[in-house]
Amino acid sequence: MCELSVKNLHVFRGERYLLKGLEFEVPRGVCLQVAGANGAGKTTLLRVMSGLLEPEALELRWRGGRVSPRDPEYHATLFYLGHDPPLKDDFSAVENVAFNVGIRRSVSRSDVRAALERVGAQRFADLPVRTLSAGQRRRVALAALRLSGTNLWLLDEPVTNLDLAGQSLVVSLIEEHLVHGGLVVAAIHQDLGLSLSRRFSLNVGTGEGLP
Repeated sequence: MCELSVKNLHVFRGERYLLKGLEFEVPRGVCLQVAGANGAGKTTLLRVMSGLLEPEALELRWRGGRVSPRDPEYHATLFYLGHDPPLKDDFSAVENVAFNVGIRRSVSRSDVRAALERVGAQRFADLPVRTLSAGQRRRVALAALRLSGTNLWLLDEPVTNLDLAGQSLVVSLIEEHLVHGGLVVAAIHQDLGLSLSRRFSLNVGTGEGLP
């Protein structure tokens, strides 16, 4: 049985169908890479699944049961990371990760610092986030993602603003999550380079998969 199932997803933008009857399933340990042209609905799909946008129709199943994207129990199992990391500018990296993870579960300061070190953010861990570059901010957000303890990661262009080392880091974090039975749905512009056994692909707008 697939952990995650989306059926009959319909979303309008004005009078235009953006997503029409979209369906897919994602088993444990797999990343669904969602590709498509700008404006095809990749971000919209993630926002619907995270409960931030109401669709015209959707049948969402999680772990065998039908749920609403705003169901508290389902929502507690997911982490949505969009284009703009959800960080507080006047908080330090440590404070941001502690806050973002702390609203979900208890976490120690040593765990926070270990997560920041894992993503290469230890050098600026105590600096206000407003002083950091876009790539550094992305690394702080990735530390919170890794420490969140959630099963379902919804990632919108996860390698945005990252250099080659940062892009490799994202792939390794996703691979680690999948090995431990997690699921990922990622909106992408190019293939992430995950192991073939760990990825499915969906091209929004054309129905075609990535090679």
